[in-house]
This record gives sequence, structure tokens and C-alpha cells, in this order.
Amino acid sequence: MERICFLLKVRPDRIEEYRRRHADVWPEMRQALHDTGWHNYSLFLRDDGLLVGYLETEDFEAARAAMNAAEVNARWQAEMGPMFEALDGAAPDEAMRPLVEVFHLP
Repeated sequence: MERICFLLKVRPDRIEEYRRRHADVWPEMRQALHDTGWHNYSLFLRDDGLLVGYLETEDFEAARAAMNAAEVNARWQAEMGPMFEALDGAAPDEAMRPLVEVFHLP
């Protein structure tokens, strides 16, 4: 099982909206994440917009590719994309760059 952690930056003027949207994630989006292998997925948001994501999956690249193929993900990313800083034209899920794990205490 791969443990994946990544960082993104939510625009300061969109933080409250981002929180509201994630308090009620679409059921079909939640199902797509589950069906494509995203498990134990959490997002943590600091007051300045720093977003830390964590998930567990058997194969991150396969899970990400499967989500990219899901129609619901295209709609979700189109709505969420404007809430982020520094994506350089990429969708938020494409801008995820996993951090290198340097320690783990099971």
C-alpha cells in the first residue's frame, strides 16, 4: 500500500468556499474516489490556504489515471481549479506532486 502526501495552495479569498464545498462532496465523487482506489483520503487546510492531502492506494499513478477518466472528476476539477494558486494551467489533481516519505512509525 502506498501512502501519498501532497501540498497545494488554496487562494486566500476562496478558503471559506473551499471548506464549504468539501463539507458536502458530491456522493458520485466520493464513490468514484473509492472505486478508483483512493482510500483513507484526507485533506487538511491551514488558515493561510496551505492544503495538505493524504491518501493510501495500491498504485498512485493507476488510481490517478482512473480518476482522470471519470466524468465526475472532470466536473469537480473544473469547479475546484479556480480556487487554487500556482497550478500553471493544470487541474488540481494533475498538480499533485507527492512528497517523499522520510519516516514512518507503523
